[in-house]
Amino acid sequence: MSKGIGLGFAAFLAYAISDACAKAMHGALPPYEMGLFAALFSTLVLPVLLRRGSSVIDMVKPQRPLLWLARGFLTVLNILASVMAFTYLTMAEAFSLIFIMPLVTTALSVAFLKEKVTPASWIAISIGFVGVLIVLRPGFRDIGIGQLAGLSCGITGSISSVLMRYVGHTEKPITQFGAAQLLPFVVFGILTAGHFIAPAPVQWLIIAGYAVLAALGGVLLTYAGRLMAASHLAPTQYSQMIWGTALGAWLFGDRIDGLTVVGIIVIVGAGLWLFVPKRAAWPWMSAG
Repeated sequence: MSKGIGLGFAAFLAYAISDACAKAMHGALPPYEMGLFAALFSTLVLPVLLRRGSSVIDMVKPQRPLLWLARGFLTVLNILASVMAFTYLTMAEAFSLIFIMPLVTTALSVAFLKEKVTPASWIAISIGFVGVLIVLRPGFRDIGIGQLAGLSCGITGSISSVLMRYVGHTEKPITQFGAAQLLPFVVFGILTAGHFIAPAPVQWLIIAGYAVLAALGGVLLTYAGRLMAASHLAPTQYSQMIWGTALGAWLFGDRIDGLTVVGIIVIVGAGLWLFVPKRAAWPWMSAG
């Protein structure tokens, strides 16, 4: 389990830097073109996955084809939503909405993975959703495409994470990699074919960082998911908010209002609460 947690933290550090690269593009390329480059550059991590008994052809030889396709389409939606969220929002606000993912993942793990979630964890999930509402403040501020994209990214990421865990013991890591990269490559390739915008030289470096680090994060998360339960792995994503908020302030001069800070603290606190052992201190919370 400790190895799984370490891989989870490393995965989300890679994701945080990748997201900073996406924001650094400032919407210069359409989200689907960014997704195409992400899928293309992700092939650089193939050697990490090509272990004894695996081959490139295993990328398209899933044991459960329908679930393989489902994860591919979820990845398409997730990439589009992620790029749009970081284009329109500050790093901190985008992360605070995307961070609905660990909470939803924990809830879905009960229904689809039959994992045990204690009453205390349900309380943490409820508090986390309150934090999301504090950030969104529906009725008190405009909810635009950036906020909707952030929520969509978190929800699609949650479903994909649980699906990855669900097939983790029947599918090879390279097969899961194929689901997350090949289908997006085809879809984004079709979308880009008639509307290609050539990046500037410096933009190629940013795109490469965005794509390679995103792919590396996916690989690390795949291995982490094979070592521990999805409900335990999900909260490691909160380390991504720390890195992302710091990168946003340092690289982009992001400023966030007081209520957003409160919402972030509530969301992070709720997520970290899932890590706290409760059986000894509050036995009633560990029942069920």
